[in-house]
Amino acid sequence: MESFETYRRLLFFIAYRMLGSAMEAEDMVQETYLRYQAVAPESIRSLKPFLTTIITRLCLDQLKAARSQREQYIGPWLPEPLQTEGVEPPESDSLSMAFLVLLESLSPPERAVFLLREVFEYDYDEIARMLDKEEAACRQLFSRARQHITDHRPRFTSTPEQQQRILGSFMQAVSQGDVQGLTALLAQDAVWYSDGGGKVRAATRPVQGAAAIAALLMNIQSRIPVDFHMEVMPINGVLSLAMWSGEQPFGVMTFTLAETHIQAIYFVVNPDKLAHLGDGILSPEPDTTDD
Repeated sequence: MESFETYRRLLFFIAYRMLGSAMEAEDMVQETYLRYQAVAPESIRSLKPFLTTIITRLCLDQLKAARSQREQYIGPWLPEPLQTEGVEPPESDSLSMAFLVLLESLSPPERAVFLLREVFEYDYDEIARMLDKEEAACRQLFSRARQHITDHRPRFTSTPEQQQRILGSFMQAVSQGDVQGLTALLAQDAVWYSDGGGKVRAATRPVQGAAAIAALLMNIQSRIPVDFHMEVMPINGVLSLAMWSGEQPFGVMTFTLAETHIQAIYFVVNPDKLAHLGDGILSPEPDTTDD
């Protein structure tokens, strides 16, 4: 029998892609549950679209409020890293840092329609009811959003084997202070984005070019804590580097790879976005028990 738990994982992933924050996504799932509990079960015709409607509208309200805060954010705003052990393509393809950052350039309604249609495969008539809009308006929103995503989405793919090999070479070059080797791993037009949120030291503007990024990495390497160590783990759908100072998370690096080179690096060091790293915040697989 269907229950709220049947769709908890789906709701979490909708909210995370909408908001770029695992903590906020969990809050939205909890609020959706409370609203579900307040409704008489016999009044719900179909549970899945009912719950999706609630969480989408909650996320739209949250996203509209968050946009003004993000405009005042110190430095680039990056999504909260999400450990994605067990998440496979194609689901993982729409969890990458590059994709989530690109979603930030859409309006909240465009983002909602694009995700519901492209990622979660809802029909336009369902989306129109969820957002309380005309179906034609939803089609227009989707068309604009898809064109923007298509025009700006990185056109690179990499296998787990390529990711593992490049990350291994990257870790070796950084640990050995090998500037030449590091520069060779980076595409000449590579871009570095770092998110410290004004709470820790981080570049407040994107850094472009292989040589500039290599120099920045060497500077960071010279300042790392004595008890620092790195761990390769799947984050946002790709193999990434989680960095620790003792037992505390220090930062997360995720990468966009272009075949044999690193095209972009996303470095999250804002401590507020690392608090749950490794805690398994990703919602568990649904069960079929009744509420």
